[in-house]
Amino acid sequence: MRHGSVDRITQEKTNTFGDPGKYARNTHSAVFTEVKIDEQLGVIRVTRVVNAVAAGRILNLKTGHSQVMGGVVWGIGMALHEETLYDHQSGRVMNANIAEYHVPVNADVHDIKVIFVDEPDDKVNPMGIKGLGEIGIVGVAAAIANAVYHATGKRVRDLPITLDKLMR
Repeated sequence: MRHGSVDRITQEKTNTFGDPGKYARNTHSAVFTEVKIDEQLGVIRVTRVVNAVAAGRILNLKTGHSQVMGGVVWGIGMALHEETLYDHQSGRVMNANIAEYHVPVNADVHDIKVIFVDEPDDKVNPMGIKGLGEIGIVGVAAAIANAVYHATGKRVRDLPITLDKLMR
């Protein structure tokens, strides 16, 4: 570059899409969970989560893995911990701060495996990439609810899944 007296090289390219209704451009995932439930205490532990994600070409495996893993932890919280409680007299939120709001901690997160399905999608863009976004959380709470149903025979459709809902 110095020899050619050039200090910068730039190139721009615009991608044009064909018929928007012809192809699906979505990121897909499949979530599998394993739970263990203490029969006497009714404590639910998510012992294993496998999340297989098809998001085209993954440019940075480490950050993509962390993004999906964070979504899985978020899904565990959604299924087992997080609940907004209201005062039925005044209509105010009773746990409006983090002190009373339950979220998953390190002890709640066991074995999480993230699998990226290698399928670059050249229909979406020339690089074959799609967005990961929040795909990690999609399906986690439902997979946990199905695992709880498989273990107990009780179908819980109201999150979070708690002992009182299992005992009904």
